[in-house]
Amino acid sequence: MTAYWINTFTAIHDEAKLARYIELAGPAMRAAGGEFLARGNPVHVLEGSAALRTTVIRFASADAAVAAYHSPGYQEALAALGDGAERDIRILNGVEG
Repeated sequence: MTAYWINTFTAIHDEAKLARYIELAGPAMRAAGGEFLARGNPVHVLEGSAALRTTVIRFASADAAVAAYHSPGYQEALAALGDGAERDIRILNGVEG
């Protein structure tokens, strides 16, 4: 079943660390089979207060998304981000039919 990785930044503390994370994370996600569907700052925030960067990535399965998180390439991206940001990451199964 298709799964979606949703990464929402709740605070950004260091733009340089974020930039390095983005440079490394994109290729790591694609190498793990992820397809970027949306990324960037919200165009509109209709409820809630978070107006920071959000990313939606499609994977073939939830297991593939979790494997991407634990991949060496993504772990390198996380190390580069360090304390540069705070995030919420969710993996959701897609809706069938």
